Amino acid sequence: MNKNALKPKYLLVAAAVCLVGIVALGYYFFLTDFSDTKETQYVYVDDDDTIDSVLTKLRPVATEHGLTGFGTLIRHTEYGKQPRTGRFAIEPGESTWHFMRKMKNGQQQAVKLTIPESRTMERLAGALSRKLMMDSVEIASALIDDEFCRRWGYDTSTIAALFIPNTYEVYWNTTLDRFMERMVREHKAFWDSNRLMKAEAAGLSPDEVCTLASIIDEETANNAEKPMIAGMYLNRLRKEMPLQADPTVKFALKNFALKRIYHDMLFFDSPYNTYRNTGLPPGPIKIASVKGIDAVLDYVRHDYLYMCAKEDFSGTHNFAVSYAEHLRNAARYAKALNERGIK
Repeated sequence: MNKNALKPKYLLVAAAVCLVGIVALGYYFFLTDFSDTKETQYVYVDDDDTIDSVLTKLRPVATEHGLTGFGTLIRHTEYGKQPRTGRFAIEPGESTWHFMRKMKNGQQQAVKLTIPESRTMERLAGALSRKLMMDSVEIASALIDDEFCRRWGYDTSTIAALFIPNTYEVYWNTTLDRFMERMVREHKAFWDSNRLMKAEAAGLSPDEVCTLASIIDEETANNAEKPMIAGMYLNRLRKEMPLQADPTVKFALKNFALKRIYHDMLFFDSPYNTYRNTGLPPGPIKIASVKGIDAVLDYVRHDYLYMCAKEDFSGTHNFAVSYAEHLRNAARYAKALNERGIK
């Protein structure tokens, strides 16, 4: 048989083999699911991960052929030298090729981060490290460092006023500096012209509003009463009376579990002790809530100068104009504490 006549047949066979290979590869990489998960799963890639450790993290959620295909594809890219960090979603029905491209290009999915109303920067650091690729020690050390805080326009006493406890979408692998830049932007957006105008009318700066709000937040969880308490404290500030706020004593003592403030505690030497010092403390005693901040800005105008927790333990307060009336309210509350054995 003529050899030239055989060439087309060989070419057809070779083409058929190639086509089958292409179809097989297409099916293997493009048409089969990377995972058989029915719900979206996530893989977190740290900056110390290698391709092997990434594969280990993927093993519990990937199918066998999906994991093999991912490894084959990724080892022929730059990803194999240094995996991209981030939080990556594994979607139901997602192909191996699509997931590989997402990991290779760093197309991560943001996390919903809620800034908690933390009493200390150490607690805030712990909460952030549980949601982001940041070390809690690194965060806490930065937030109690004067030089770091000055970069953002604050000091270690006022830095808590920067944080607005809302929920934000951020990338899991964000750096501390980028996180702080985001918080500065959110702070500026929160303190719009309306809030700034109200703060100025109350005679307070935004940081001072947050400081007073933080005290009010610790006084009560009853949001409806907060504007009333704000009005009382503003009355005392304007008369240059000490605020005499029990939560500031707890903060000064660093004992947030105290259920009762005794007379000897009132003399504890601290700039945060508002029984010893007039005016506001140096900064917030916690990250103030939005309700607390708006309560100060929308405070109730009245003549009350004193308040005492109600003896029914409802979490609300009895207000008084005169000190004599306040003493009667305080006596009823002390009697209720004694009857319950609260020390």
